[in-house]
Amino acid sequence: MTDASRRLLVLRLSALGDVIHTIPAVVALRQALPGTTISWAVEEPYRELVELVAGVETIPVRMKRWGRAPLASRKDAGAALRAIRRADASVDFQGLIKSAALGWLSGASTRYGFARAAIREKPALLFINRQIPVDPAKHVVEQNLQLAAGIAGTLPPVHPEWDRFPADPEHKLAACRGAIVFLPGAGKPNKLWPIERFRQLAAALKRPVVTVWGPAERALAEAIGAPMAPPTNLRELAFALRHAALVIGGDTGPLHLAAALGTKVVGLYGPTDPHRNGPYGQLDRCVVASPSAKWMESISVEEVVTTVARVLAE
Repeated sequence: MTDASRRLLVLRLSALGDVIHTIPAVVALRQALPGTTISWAVEEPYRELVELVAGVETIPVRMKRWGRAPLASRKDAGAALRAIRRADASVDFQGLIKSAALGWLSGASTRYGFARAAIREKPALLFINRQIPVDPAKHVVEQNLQLAAGIAGTLPPVHPEWDRFPADPEHKLAACRGAIVFLPGAGKPNKLWPIERFRQLAAALKRPVVTVWGPAERALAEAIGAPMAPPTNLRELAFALRHAALVIGGDTGPLHLAAALGTKVVGLYGPTDPHRNGPYGQLDRCVVASPSAKWMESISVEEVVTTVARVLAE
């Protein structure tokens, strides 16, 4: 960035795991560009996470709500658009048309983003005028750091303050302390491990188990038959994950949050590649579905039990 570019707009709107994977790069930019004001456009549910851990101001957006009810949302959307128009430069860590278009709408004269080999939606390149090559074979966290290095040059060592985020919910999650936490939910059906396997796993493990669940996941949690955590907000979820002995789940935001918080995890991976999307820093702790099928059903309870024993012993 040039001396004239003193206001940088970060674009990574959602989802939880992707926001978590972007935070190290934004922390690196904040440290490498001390004279630059960084604002991050992010979906409202992740605003507090970004502010507390990344240490930058946020511009909350609600893209789905704006699309569903444009007239009712015009005041809210207008305020967000006015806020992003303060940017001198933007950087799109999402690589979608909607995120790149926000960079263009910001009026930023310099708009950084991934080059063609790594960008998710190729038409988004129309809105980017500084394409940064990254290695698409690397983990997403490392790709984001490469994009940040294309803006700031050499980056300092990065240590996001993840422990600033968990919030003690007046001891209502005490059962999670030292327990094995199950995460049965997932954002897509093909990332779900069969619920009967979780039930069998709970019976096979000789340690306390607690199932943590999110919106629309209560029925899944109840079907396991193990003790359930109460409903949590995001900071309370972080508290439960931070104090667990081990967290088991598929390729989901909460699994990535647990890994970021330093908790041991066992990731269950089928359609997604753990080398690119796995729990960062713990990629060797994943149980991967058969390469020929990539179905979650091909992951056996016995494989998970063996991996849990190994990880707990480490």
